[in-house]
Amino acid sequence: MTEHDVVAQAIAAHLKELRALRGWSFDELAQRSGVSRGMLIQIEGARTNPSVGTLVRVSQALGVTLAQLVVTDVSPVLRTVRAAETVRLWQGGAGGWAQLVIGSDPPNAVELWNWEMRPGEHYQGEALPGTRELLTVTDGELVLVVGGDEQTLSTGDAVAFRSDRPHGYRVDTPAPVRFTCAVLRPAQDPS
Repeated sequence: MTEHDVVAQAIAAHLKELRALRGWSFDELAQRSGVSRGMLIQIEGARTNPSVGTLVRVSQALGVTLAQLVVTDVSPVLRTVRAAETVRLWQGGAGGWAQLVIGSDPPNAVELWNWEMRPGEHYQGEALPGTRELLTVTDGELVLVVGGDEQTLSTGDAVAFRSDRPHGYRVDTPAPVRFTCAVLRPAQDPS
């Protein structure tokens, strides 16, 4: 395979993935980028050598850099994070903690967190535009506060909520609580 073929294949793969992540048809990307539907089909099929100007318009419409669109060193299909490599990013006053286990790459980033909170601890989360969370309690009882809504979740309960508003976690019981949380941070629409 020639260097040109390798680059064309990388561009095709990135375009297909980025378009799918946004749920865009060829027509929608054509409208947003000013590049014809036919040309986009040719690029995604690795059947053409698009100009730099065309690639710039496509990358801008997708909200990524040109480098992200053409990079040939793609992320591995499988990425393993060993327990010793995880990072604790929150420490509660009574010994609780929040650990970032793993995260995916942009544009639509997902973070997986493990939490342990002790009696009396609370955490106030930042409101981040467009962000969503999925949470399941694996042991104990957690009070979840989202905006003005407060819910108590017990072992086995799960919840999905918009975390683009003030939200927090609290332990009101005499026992610790453990939960797992996925934070979804979608790409910002470049338009």
